[in-house]
Amino acid sequence: MGMTISEKILAAHAGVDKVVPGEIINAKLDIVLSNDVTAPVAIKEFEKLGIEKVFDRKKIALVPDHFTPNKDIASAEQCKTVREFARKHEIKHYWDTGRVGIEHCLLPEQGVVLPGDLIIGADSHTCTYGALGAFATGVGSTDCAAGMATGEAWFRVPETLKFVFHGTKFQPYVGGKDLILYIIGKIGVDGARYKAMEFTGNGIKALSMDNRLTMCNMAIEAGGKAGIIEPDEITLEYVKARAKRDYKVYQSDPDAIYEKVYEFDTEDIPLQIAFPHLPENTKSVDEARGIKIDQVVIGSCTNGRLEDLEITAKILKGKKIHPNIRCLIFPGTQDILLEAMNRGWIQTMIEAGAAVSTPTCGPCLGGHMGILAKGERSLSTTNRNFVGRMGHPESEVYLCNPAVAAASAICGQIVHPREVVDNG
Repeated sequence: MGMTISEKILAAHAGVDKVVPGEIINAKLDIVLSNDVTAPVAIKEFEKLGIEKVFDRKKIALVPDHFTPNKDIASAEQCKTVREFARKHEIKHYWDTGRVGIEHCLLPEQGVVLPGDLIIGADSHTCTYGALGAFATGVGSTDCAAGMATGEAWFRVPETLKFVFHGTKFQPYVGGKDLILYIIGKIGVDGARYKAMEFTGNGIKALSMDNRLTMCNMAIEAGGKAGIIEPDEITLEYVKARAKRDYKVYQSDPDAIYEKVYEFDTEDIPLQIAFPHLPENTKSVDEARGIKIDQVVIGSCTNGRLEDLEITAKILKGKKIHPNIRCLIFPGTQDILLEAMNRGWIQTMIEAGAAVSTPTCGPCLGGHMGILAKGERSLSTTNRNFVGRMGHPESEVYLCNPAVAAASAICGQIVHPREVVDNG
């Protein structure tokens, strides 16, 4: 009986030939990640252990991206704690304001995470790195502290759910965000609880790395322990220019056992909108047409990558944001921001009336840079729309892809992009 890609990575890092779902293992880690919200707690727990040094300063990543540039005294103190720990332990992967990006955009871009890695991160969307063929999962700050101290973590080997996308023909403007929202709409926010979600098929192979990263980012929104895609030529081309250390490509065996297999045809999947207050409340964009909005947010670790900004600029070019709309755009990293500037996209966005920010997680979690007031409604490319996620508990967040967000920003209500691009 063969193993899935997830089982192979876990077995290799546990130093055994084979693992099976349900088995408890202890495994060596390639990267331990934390941010300005979770790292201060992890650092406090680490120091309680009385250990003088982290296990490997080159295998820890500290990314102060949630409340930076610091919005208040509390966030400044949190970042100071992280900064001082990074300096004390000479942490290699640490970026401060002016160099930092949104962690799940930054680490793949900088080649910190690679195929075959085993990664834990004190952030639930650490599962993003599965797009590179790594097994990556979110943990609490205490587990993160133990990981920084020992370089190891324990895992219950998860069962794997297989999601097969047949066909390479997509409906106009449909991308990775729509595929993952479609899945979550089908199986629910607990449909993959503590399971590895393996995405495969010709439809996945047709996706760019940006779209694959978006899909794996939201595995946690279905309760997944990890989202993962086998590396192919597109993955290796992306990694080639970034990797500064060896890595290993794993693939699922043909006779691997899956708990359940879901099959979809890409041609059947329309643009998706997740209604408040759960990502599983999905409908087609045509069913959401006409819903008035107050704010549009484009960016975040889900959709702040270059392709997201490209489609946004294409739709906004030569047009104006609706006068009743605040359109906020957050590039994922400084490199993405700079490249978007070089290509003229940022100028296009500003001329359209959008506010373009330095990279930050700010509005996604209701932190800063775009808080909603009571009764306000936001259409957002972020990954969560829980009650009060972006501000007041009586506000509403709808989730979508960047094309829908940009088109809707122009119209002041949720629309299909064809209403702006094809008939505008």
